[in-house]
Amino acid sequence: MALPIVAIVGRPNVGKSSLFNALARKLISIVEPTAGVTRDRISTIIDTDDSYFELVDTGGFGIEDHDKLTEHVEAQIAQALEQAQLVLFIVDIQAGITPLDQKMTQLLRAHTLPAIVIANKADSPKQDAQSAEFYALGFGEPLCVSALHGRNLQDLRDTIIEKLPTHTAERPADTAMKLAVIGKRNVGKSTFTNSLTGEYRVIVSDVPGTTRDAIDVRFEKDGRSFIAIDTAGVRKKGKMVATSIEYYSYTRALRSIRRADIVLLLLDAIAEISQVDKKIARTVADLYKPCIIVVNKWDRAKDRATTEQYHEYINKMFTGLDYAPISFITATEGKNVQSLLDLAGALYKQSHATITTGLLNKALTAITSERAPSARRKVGLPKIYYGTQVAQAPPTLILFVNNPSFLDENYQRFLINRLRDLLPFPEVPIRLLLRPRRPEPE
Repeated sequence: MALPIVAIVGRPNVGKSSLFNALARKLISIVEPTAGVTRDRISTIIDTDDSYFELVDTGGFGIEDHDKLTEHVEAQIAQALEQAQLVLFIVDIQAGITPLDQKMTQLLRAHTLPAIVIANKADSPKQDAQSAEFYALGFGEPLCVSALHGRNLQDLRDTIIEKLPTHTAERPADTAMKLAVIGKRNVGKSTFTNSLTGEYRVIVSDVPGTTRDAIDVRFEKDGRSFIAIDTAGVRKKGKMVATSIEYYSYTRALRSIRRADIVLLLLDAIAEISQVDKKIARTVADLYKPCIIVVNKWDRAKDRATTEQYHEYINKMFTGLDYAPISFITATEGKNVQSLLDLAGALYKQSHATITTGLLNKALTAITSERAPSARRKVGLPKIYYGTQVAQAPPTLILFVNNPSFLDENYQRFLINRLRDLLPFPEVPIRLLLRPRRPEPE
């Protein structure tokens, strides 16, 4: 059974994102005094008293966006209303009814959706009497809450469950795969995310920095569930405007890499690989995340270079991701997007594969026979006794040796590359741990 959707709507700066985070009990949407921070739809699953629903945060209705994205923001609001079964109409109890509140009321009536008026910023019971004027909006008794201080939030959760036409007591199945869409500005991340999901889920614009938050987009393909995490474009710290919006956008993009199963590192085929691209690649490698290097806008570059030439170029630029497969796509036309999803599934399988200790030690014997570790001057002769796999995602192998300091980094890299050739981990990172073998008991 599909989860019912509850949409949060209202004019700018009434506390929609604060309420979204408070109901979710975690920081998801960026909260900032600047109007218009939220532009896209941001969603999460809420569990309250063993009932579940999807909560959707939206941008401020009527915002005069300085990047001329007002129409895009309102299109996202309209789509949220089309899909919702219940609306939380947020107003500011301290400001009273405004012209934008009245316009929002007209829009909700046109959709004939059940709505709860939430009088936010009611920090104490003394302010509750001020909510009486919101009866005039025509949606019944307002519910006074304070998202900032957590006041009456449990009452709100109970009211949501009561008002929803349908709700489910079934825990949603775990999503099979989280795909973090990462890259610098204007490489086509949002276009690609929309292509994956098959709908206009995130705003696409030529304006750099259109996406500000990390946006989880749930979708299904061929009976399998995914979450695509669209992220804000990463840029050089030296060029980053010193505002909390950019700071949170950047840190959440990095956090998205950490929580992803597969990272999709998008590059612009007609632009040179930059220091920002290299920094992202290094972060992905350092976190041992399976990665697909996605070359977008290939339709505009294929006459300039072959895929083989671009492979060589990428491997030269991203030395730490030489194991990562490369996919050439055109997101605007959806070209090769399905094959990219299939490739992500293959990497997910590799990352979660397990091998027997016997298979690993057979591979180690073959590798050391091919090239044994060299003795280091004034240190000693390295010796690998045996190895075993201790974890998945990433595949983590412990090798028991006579002394970990005897195996230098060059030989460890050689080991990992050859293990990747011989074991079912050809395109994913391998974490190698060295441990001294305990002395044999006398």
